[in-house]
Amino acid sequence: MAPSTSLVIKVQLKLAISRLRMVQQKDTAIAKQQRRAMAQLLEVGKEESARIRVENIIRSDISTELLEVLELYCELLLARTGLMEAKECDPGLEEAVKSIIYAAPRTEIKELHQARQLLIDKYGKEFALEAANNVDGKVAERVLKRLRVEPPGQELVTLYLREIARTYEIDWPKGEKKPEEEENDDDEPSSGQAVKSLEEPLTTNELTRATPPRELGPRSPVSVAPPSPSTDNLSPRVKLPGPPELKPGSKMSGLRKRTPSTDANSDAHSGDVGAGKKDILGGKIPDVDELAKRFAALKR
Repeated sequence: MAPSTSLVIKVQLKLAISRLRMVQQKDTAIAKQQRRAMAQLLEVGKEESARIRVENIIRSDISTELLEVLELYCELLLARTGLMEAKECDPGLEEAVKSIIYAAPRTEIKELHQARQLLIDKYGKEFALEAANNVDGKVAERVLKRLRVEPPGQELVTLYLREIARTYEIDWPKGEKKPEEEENDDDEPSSGQAVKSLEEPLTTNELTRATPPRELGPRSPVSVAPPSPSTDNLSPRVKLPGPPELKPGSKMSGLRKRTPSTDANSDAHSGDVGAGKKDILGGKIPDVDELAKRFAALKR
């Protein structure tokens, strides 16, 4: 089964986009070398030769801009390939299609030529003739402007040469950099004399009597801004929270709830223990007879 026409156009548009980008990069690199050559001509004073040769740089830049516009139109068609299923050209694609048909023969991109031929086969010869002659004026004005063959004006040539001289730091036209350097020199003092102080320095006694500013010293990391007065509260105040109130938990409250009998038994037991301790610690040492009686009582 043969692939659809829109699918073939889509593949060819991708090839044309990649080729257009490569040619733009190549032209940009060549233009940089040409600008460097123009800078060398301006540096040695060959202004007339630089004015003639700079026209090639201007023509190359215009051609690069044209390729960039055509790349954008190819990307537009690639994004809207769904609209290319119909037999007639969609109004949203008409400007891009006719601009490619009109401008492709004036470029050296073979992939773009093949994409143009596929578009002609898609929409017919009458449509292609209208686009090639721009009968209905649907070709983009920026494409027509960059395809006009006319010499650049003297103002544009001068602007190009000024930009090249500024980029490579060349004094052209002669004497333009001197006023700027003089202005920069005026900012610096002309002599090394020190400026007299308007006030006399403070003595040691005055410094000791002076009160230090309040801002000196350590500050608290936490600061609270006072609230601004409003119609509801004309004199607002900042209320700082006090210490948290500690409440006993469930376990502590369970321990405190004990019966009176338990408290009494515990008190009696503690009293007996205390009495025994008093007898041993605070009383007299028992005699031998008392010890014998205690042993006899224990044996029973």
